[in-house]
Amino acid sequence: MIIGVPKEIKNHEYRVGMVPASVRELINHGHQVIVETNAGIGIGFTDEDYIQVGAEIRDTAAQVFEEADMIVKVKEPQAVERAMLREDQILFTYLHLAPDLPQTEDLVKSGAICIAYETVTDARGGLPLLAPMSEVAGRMSIQAGAQALEKSREGRGMLLGGVPGVEPAKVVVIGGGMVGRNAAQMAVGLGADVTILDRNIDVLRSLNAQFGSQAKVIYSTADALEKHVLEADLVIGGVLIPGAAAPKLVTADHIKAMKPGAAIVDVAIDQGGCIATSKATTHAEPTYIVDDVVHYCVANMPGAVPRTSTFALNNATLPYIIKLANLGYKEALLADQHFLNGLNVMKGQITCKEVAEGFNMEYVDARAALANV
Repeated sequence: MIIGVPKEIKNHEYRVGMVPASVRELINHGHQVIVETNAGIGIGFTDEDYIQVGAEIRDTAAQVFEEADMIVKVKEPQAVERAMLREDQILFTYLHLAPDLPQTEDLVKSGAICIAYETVTDARGGLPLLAPMSEVAGRMSIQAGAQALEKSREGRGMLLGGVPGVEPAKVVVIGGGMVGRNAAQMAVGLGADVTILDRNIDVLRSLNAQFGSQAKVIYSTADALEKHVLEADLVIGGVLIPGAAAPKLVTADHIKAMKPGAAIVDVAIDQGGCIATSKATTHAEPTYIVDDVVHYCVANMPGAVPRTSTFALNNATLPYIIKLANLGYKEALLADQHFLNGLNVMKGQITCKEVAEGFNMEYVDARAALANV
């Protein structure tokens, strides 16, 4: 199989679909890898680094898309990239289709086989290809929130951990999954006053066992969420429903009632956000103000630490890339229901139920769709 790795073109996105070590693994399996020139330059890998492991360099993304049987990316394809997809071509990347109708429509029209990292599951009910970026984004959310609280960013002018004799900032983490757990870990480490809200009793028990008295672990009701959000100096939104748009848990009325200069980091923004007043921003202009509350809503947060993020992502995605290349998409997906859950769009059909329902479009069962190939 010919695997293509284009250079990412989203604003301030420096990650790359495969590092040279991953390319070498694919080539050792007998496959051909073509890489767009300077695709890895943002994390310190030159074209020569890729050539040394056996990759071939192409001058343009158009050449990569034209030649490759499978495209491996990081972020969802932008409009210009979607226009280059062709029928029967495999696209393996983050898609986050739920809040993105134009992308969904373009992928349907392309006839490509589109597999989303974020909806691949595992036997434990986890999301193994989303987890590494959730870890990064969760940890980064506290860094971003700490900066958003600075007066120069129009925040309250607070240090997260305070100092002796001065209270620390109150950090409220909504959602105790991978994002929330990592955000809480960083906030606790900085000495903040941390509260985590979740509705899964097993998750709450696990969080309580991890943090003990270092963080308050609260069952999330409408009343509890309102109380803690209004008391917060910093709110981290980390709620995820796999494949679906994030629920709007923090309302516009909540925002109006928050402390002036408080901050919100909506890590769920790539799935539409869990804060009613959220809108996607970029690393170039990461924040904006609504009702005196600083909003940080960058949709590709891990792109700010691309070297760490790329290696973490490659560690998770490489086995799946090898399966697709060795077996072909049909055999690889049918052999593993968890991998099959990653199939969002195939040959003009939407095979992710949550996406289809969100846009009131026709849904086709993924296994049934593959059986007809």
